[in-house]
Amino acid sequence: MLGRLNHVAIAVPDLEAARAHYRDVLGAEVSEIEEQPEHGVRTVFVTLPNTKIELLGVLGENSPIAAFLARNPAGGIHHLCFEVEDILAARDALGARGLRILGDGRPKIGAHGKPVLFLHPKDCFGTLVELEQA
Repeated sequence: MLGRLNHVAIAVPDLEAARAHYRDVLGAEVSEIEEQPEHGVRTVFVTLPNTKIELLGVLGENSPIAAFLARNPAGGIHHLCFEVEDILAARDALGARGLRILGDGRPKIGAHGKPVLFLHPKDCFGTLVELEQA
């Protein structure tokens, strides 16, 4: 069911500094900062030969990243994103296997303009998992 690893998301306390670090110190190709209001985050994508890293910053008072950073002030890995061929079929199959889908169960449009869903971390050994329509 799972396709390729699309990205590893890292929550950071200072998105501008993290972007500059990946670009200037590590020599990576980085995107501009983009706001994702529906998700309460600001994002930067670091392009690597085999996947991407998504740097996540806070957008608004109710940002889920603010809560994450309150527990992890230095930042850290926030989630893994895997591609799936059919997000609705994946949702239904995983739900039938007892995994909980966060939110109302309806896909939202993610940072890549494709439908996404999140699986409860307690059902994935403590890791928040994002599924993205391939």
